[in-house]
Amino acid sequence: MKNIYIIRHGETELNKQGIVQGRGINSDLNDTGRAQAEAFYQQYKGISFDKIYTSDLKRTWQTVQKFIDSGLPWEKLSGLDELAWGVWEGQPNSEEARDAFREMLQTWEDGNYTAHFEGGESVQDVYERLKYPMEVLSIRPEEKNVLLCMHGRAMRVFLCLLLGKPLSEMTGFPHQNTVLYKIGFENGKFSVLEFNNAVHLDGLVIE
Repeated sequence: MKNIYIIRHGETELNKQGIVQGRGINSDLNDTGRAQAEAFYQQYKGISFDKIYTSDLKRTWQTVQKFIDSGLPWEKLSGLDELAWGVWEGQPNSEEARDAFREMLQTWEDGNYTAHFEGGESVQDVYERLKYPMEVLSIRPEEKNVLLCMHGRAMRVFLCLLLGKPLSEMTGFPHQNTVLYKIGFENGKFSVLEFNNAVHLDGLVIE
């Protein structure tokens, strides 16, 4: 069996402020995000990872930087990037913004997965581009233990894709910063081994 450790990136300052980043904003981890990344590293550094995959956005590779620095093979896959929120990326966390996002999330929940903001992507767009990362995970049997760092909304879509679930179930995957979903791959099928695991964050004190 192949073991795939899928985690969301650590916190950024925009996360803290409730501002949507998306694919078009390439922000750094903040102090909390770096502490979360360190806590994850301390918990999982003993695992013999064969490969690291991240998105093209630096908040993902900053989260797994210590694993990369240890000399592990690392590949960026643009398919793992966060959903592009278009005109709303980086906008203040205003009532107008919150209303717009509530409306879009409801539209998706109602089954319209091709809806998107101006200049942005739909969840269906993200679903389609995640098919290549899924293929990569499926066709490299020499990679027994894989660490993959990505983004909240994209991660929810990816888990639906891997597990053969409809996009209507994507809200069923909680995704706090650096949360872990451990996925197994065997006989051509993906399965959940650990769901929403944040044990590494237990007792984490942020100054």
